[in-house]
Amino acid sequence: MSRLLVGPFNRVEGDLEVVLDVDGGRVASAHVNATMYRGFEQILQGKAPHDALVYVPRICGICSVSQSVASARALADLGGLVMPPNGQHATNLMLATENLADHLTHFYLFFMPDFVRPVYAGKHWHAEALRRFDPQAGEQVRQATAMRQRWLTLMGTLGGKWPHTQAVEPGGSTRAIDAAERVRLLARVREFRSFLERQLFAAPLEAVAALDSEAALWAWHAQSPMGGNGGDLRFFLTLVRDLGLETLGPGPGRCLSYGAYPQPGGGWALPGGVWRAASGATEPVALRSITEDATHAWLAQAREPLYPLHGLTRPEPDKPGAYTWNKAPRLGGEVVETGAIARQLTSGMPLVTDAVLRHGSTVYTRVLARLVELARVVPLMESWLQAIAPTEAFCVPADLPDEGHGIGLTEAARGSLGHWLVVQDGRLANYQIVAPTSWNFSPRDAQGTPGALEQALVNAPVLAGETTPVSVQHIVRSFDPCMVCTVH
Repeated sequence: MSRLLVGPFNRVEGDLEVVLDVDGGRVASAHVNATMYRGFEQILQGKAPHDALVYVPRICGICSVSQSVASARALADLGGLVMPPNGQHATNLMLATENLADHLTHFYLFFMPDFVRPVYAGKHWHAEALRRFDPQAGEQVRQATAMRQRWLTLMGTLGGKWPHTQAVEPGGSTRAIDAAERVRLLARVREFRSFLERQLFAAPLEAVAALDSEAALWAWHAQSPMGGNGGDLRFFLTLVRDLGLETLGPGPGRCLSYGAYPQPGGGWALPGGVWRAASGATEPVALRSITEDATHAWLAQAREPLYPLHGLTRPEPDKPGAYTWNKAPRLGGEVVETGAIARQLTSGMPLVTDAVLRHGSTVYTRVLARLVELARVVPLMESWLQAIAPTEAFCVPADLPDEGHGIGLTEAARGSLGHWLVVQDGRLANYQIVAPTSWNFSPRDAQGTPGALEQALVNAPVLAGETTPVSVQHIVRSFDPCMVCTVH
């Protein structure tokens, strides 16, 4: 048995370290360390409730809209507020813009560049991977980076700025969209559609979204498996088949989504729930069963795991047995995985459901789910823009009570994000955040049960002489960690 310290992983915000015990060329166990403490939950105590909308976007530069939306929904729950339809559409558009930018960034800048590493130099596809995904000179990387920059200009109109927009409010959006702006926004969304259809999919978005099984996916892949005009998704599928990515990094078999993009009048564009591989079915989320366990975190531990509304955040950096700043969220005591894969499963997307039932939640299915989500959400954004009525209200006044509590749930790019707040005497008495990477990168709980990533890393191959195993890189990146949200 040998031990490896891998990290920091820092292509995305924040640092991550992973301690691996290796036996016989395989990972025997893993401990995931979120290496910093930031203290936003403490900072917010004693502040006026509305002040949260200034503070929480600054938790993260890439998930700032998601944090704003969760906070605004918690305040809306506190005050019993309902957004007008325009406000709902505008908020969904801001959130979708950020989420889809993250999916694009993940694929082209974080995940695919790992396949240009020298360890793969003998593969028949390596030269093509270099041409497409070399971080400095890759043709597809350059085009995707330019498209991302243009895509995020949507936030200038929708939110006034990005990151850290202040347009998101409990009562809607303070940035009204006029008729001319709506036309320009729709043109930019269609430009993004054109990019995806030309470079990523080499197919209409609707055709990708209509793929209803793995058999259909692989028949589609066979049309152009190595690129040319076949698109980057087909090239990724070639790597899946050659490297066995469908078996790498299995998840816990339980996936959580709160539901994405609520619609005026009720319902969700992507309904949520808890999807279980054992049954292949989705059940409602029992919110009161969510708890956080601090047994192995450098944070004070209550006598039992706490529901976030009653949560405790107090640093104990010398705590025995601790190895991370991340608490261990659990749903009814169980480990769950969250992310785009959860959203596609709970919303009943046939292709992703079929792939996960066959292979589980793995490197392959996590990345596939993100790309499928791009194909599904862009047409939704077009419909939301067309539904905006420029002459009608975008926001209602937000008068908040001096006593009470609120819960705000949303789906960030990386998965389920929740804010829980308590107000006493007109001030925040408690504020607790459970971020997507908190779920996925959780430490062991009081029963010693590893979190989703810690489980996924077990049995990953470690080649002779590797100090940073490439398999571990693929598994970690498939979850797309955002550590600053985790250690808020």
